[in-house]
Amino acid sequence: MKQLFRLALAAGLLFGSAAVYAANDTPVGTWKTIDDQTGKAKSIVEITEQNGELQARVLKVLQSDEGPNPTCRKCEGERKDKPVEGMVIMWGVTRDGDKWDGGKILDPHNGKTYKVKLSMLDGGQKLDVHGYIGFALLGRSQVWERQE
Repeated sequence: MKQLFRLALAAGLLFGSAAVYAANDTPVGTWKTIDDQTGKAKSIVEITEQNGELQARVLKVLQSDEGPNPTCRKCEGERKDKPVEGMVIMWGVTRDGDKWDGGKILDPHNGKTYKVKLSMLDGGQKLDVHGYIGFALLGRSQVWERQE
């Protein structure tokens, strides 16, 4: 009986760690965005996947020059003057090997939309988010931190 219990425990640990690895092997999850210029936490963002495409929605704004309930004043179209909290800021991103790209990301601060590339760092605990116009070599990167 003890032997069976040990085997069950070992199997549970093995499968449990595989599930944790799988969850950290993808950008899907909740992230704290870190401003690349100030190093300060800006927001909490949730990345979800549907039909092979990733999208990100702002769950909570942590810091804003506009105060506690910022709107996307410089955005155009349907996002103009809408609350940043709840807004989809990244869409159309698909997996390409060990990276994700092909989508767009919105910077609610300036209202501009950029191409985006995502790369996992530190065993899935950090996410390099690279926004660019034209060539991926140019642009800006932020490193987001996974939230548990």
